[in-house]
Formats: sequence, C-alpha cells, structure tokens
Amino acid sequence: MVPLRARLAAVACAVGVVAGAVSGIGLVGCAGAADAGGAGRAVTVRDAEGALLAQVPLTAGTFAVSYRNSIYRTPAEERYRVAADGRFVLVELAADQLAVLEEYYAVPGPVTAAPDGDRRNWVAAPDRNPAFAELSIAATALGERTLHVPGHPPVALPPLAPSDPTVVLDVEESS
Repeated sequence: MVPLRARLAAVACAVGVVAGAVSGIGLVGCAGAADAGGAGRAVTVRDAEGALLAQVPLTAGTFAVSYRNSIYRTPAEERYRVAADGRFVLVELAADQLAVLEEYYAVPGPVTAAPDGDRRNWVAAPDRNPAFAELSIAATALGERTLHVPGHPPVALPPLAPSDPTVVLDVEESS
C-alpha cells in the first residue's frame, strides 16, 4: 500500500500522534526532538483514503492522543512533541491508573504523580522515543480516541470515521 504521505503532495512536514490540552508541563525531552513550535502547522486527521476529516492548528508544538485502555478500561494517553524535521516523537505517557504505566507499558523508569492541572493522575517517560511521520490508529467508539492540541477543544475521533475506523494523524503546513 502506498503510504498516505506519498499520496499527499501538500504535506510539508509530518507529525505522529495521538490527547484536553498538553501545555508542555511534565513533558520529557528526547534526543533529536527539538521543539519546532507550531507556527504554520496543524495536526490533521484523515481517513484511510486521504480525505481530510479534521485540522487543528498547533500553537505549542505538542499534542496528545487519549484513549480507553482495553485491558484496564481506564483513560490513558500518549503525548508527542513535533521535532524540527516535522516528525512527531513520543515523549510522555500518562494514565489515570498506575498499572497502565507500570504493567501495560512497562515503563523502565519511575512513574510520578501528574502535575496539578494535568488530565491524568500519573505520568512517565516511555521505554523508547519513537518518531512518526504519520500515525494510523483505530478510532473506535470503544477506544474513545481523542486528539488534544493545546489551546483547542478536544477532538473525539470516532465520530469522524463512522464507517471505517482507521484514521491517520499527521502534521502538515496549514494554509
């Protein structure tokens, strides 16, 4: 299958995914992921065929995707920072239940209480800091996947793709 990026000539830079407003508090830095800021970029949500479903302007160079963990049935999220090269890098994991971080993600380092005002109760650095050019996810009602971009209301993903739950998150130049 031809990747979405190849089908989208207008894409200038990419960001991977996937969660209310991440202000940057508590985000763990990672090597090679300089804060690129959000000026002129937006997180886009497209269907599997490339049709634009949503576009949310980036203001802080960060975003997150929250979801309901299928094993623990509790909210969790993956937090991303847009790198200078346009990819998005997983920099922090967060959850309402400690076991999601310690057992499901098996984070190698300490899990700490989330800072005041955070959407979740616990935060931790991931085992690795993978970088994505785009991120395909299943936006099912059961998983409750939601896009969170600082300064904007959360965007529930399942209603955007009622017939085919596959959506692709990307960071693109905004027009």
